[in-house]
Amino acid sequence: MSNLGFLPAWAAALHLAIELVLIVRVLLRPYRDPAARIAWLVVLVSLPLVGILLYLLLGETSIGRRYTSRMRAVLAALPEPAAVATATAPADRVAHLFKMGASINGFGPVAGNDFEFPDGADAVIDSLVADIDAAHDHVHVLFYIWLVDRNGRRVAEAIMRAAARGVTCRVMVDAVGSRGLLKSALWQDMGAAGARLGVALPVGNPALHVFVGRVDLRNHRKIVVIDNRTTYAGSQNCADAAFAIKPKYAPWVDTMLRFRGPVARQNQHLFISDWMTYGGDDCSALLDEAIPAASGEVVAQAIGTGPTGRYSAAPELICSLLHAARDNLTITTPYFVPDDALCLALCSAAYRGVKTRIVFPARNDSKIVAAVSRSYYAELMAAGVEIHEFRPGLLHAKTLTVDDDITLLGSTNLDRRSFDLNYENNLLLHSRPLNAAVRARQARFIADSDVVTAEAVRAVTRPRRAWRNALAMLGPVL
Repeated sequence: MSNLGFLPAWAAALHLAIELVLIVRVLLRPYRDPAARIAWLVVLVSLPLVGILLYLLLGETSIGRRYTSRMRAVLAALPEPAAVATATAPADRVAHLFKMGASINGFGPVAGNDFEFPDGADAVIDSLVADIDAAHDHVHVLFYIWLVDRNGRRVAEAIMRAAARGVTCRVMVDAVGSRGLLKSALWQDMGAAGARLGVALPVGNPALHVFVGRVDLRNHRKIVVIDNRTTYAGSQNCADAAFAIKPKYAPWVDTMLRFRGPVARQNQHLFISDWMTYGGDDCSALLDEAIPAASGEVVAQAIGTGPTGRYSAAPELICSLLHAARDNLTITTPYFVPDDALCLALCSAAYRGVKTRIVFPARNDSKIVAAVSRSYYAELMAAGVEIHEFRPGLLHAKTLTVDDDITLLGSTNLDRRSFDLNYENNLLLHSRPLNAAVRARQARFIADSDVVTAEAVRAVTRPRRAWRNALAMLGPVL
């Protein structure tokens, strides 16, 4: 146990009692891998007082009993996910992937979606503003980060125009990611114009929040649904590419696709479940409306994950996709802190002859994550994985393409925060034209990247290598 000689006897006894309770909790907590248990035991035993505080702040993934109970009640009252849109039997070769996706939320794959792929942050906002201006019934928007910048104002002004002409506008943001907006006059202006406003995962007093739930669990989703038939999915927040809160890493480079078709109803289900959990009005009747006739050729499936959902759902899906690759596999992600299964799946793909490429930003806004990511370079490259580092800004796009017809895109990073702590949303897509469009965008990212060479990895000094590996050990704790 910890050395507590600096504490009075009664305080040392209290500390040891609390420490023992937490050690037992670490050992009995379900769905925790052995590495995480060992890491937390080391923290609790070796760091007097600090270890207890760290565990109370970061040790468990709970949003609190109040919101957990409310979310479960909301989901139980909504129509069954399988009834939201009529499922389509996908091609036999990919059926098992969509079955895995369906096991997470209950959404089946739905055909008949068409897509557009705006090029760049401003083009995405142009498209979104045009759709909001054309809305006739409702606009639903959820962003993790919404900045009070040019693009943030453009979307807010479009929502205010829509509300003024009688369109029901529901706007939701994460309490931490969009804290600047929540303190701004723009947020108040949207409410005054008639938009209904909601805040996901409010923090309140951070010092007291530890008794409610983990303070750093966030809603990282990016969901837009307009008139029950148009939706957006991808990595872009409601902001300029210049990203004013972290300008030295700009431009932030994202991918965001626009879809029309039945998959919008599945994103609607995700939005409504979040909206009603945090006190929004009951808009569940929208899920009962008839779905318009389908016209596109994209088979799509919405997938929402989070700390109140099935444990390990996101990495299980991603590993299934990696194991399904036969010819080529390309991934773009800004944050890479993999678990063992994901790392092994990547190496396995390369070892069996799949052309496997990963694109990271050359300059990451998190130095710790960048160091951890690079601690895996040697292992991945030894297996034959190509690693590229994107130069002209922070590559924030989260894309995964498998062969020539499977694509996964959305808000999920390949790190433990996205896997365990954040609420995320993605689309699993089966379409050759869409896959080709995403792969073409990935090829542009690769063209603007430097190839990481074996020589460069070998040239890393031992102290730096030791530092990176030490940080990687913190993955199970954080």
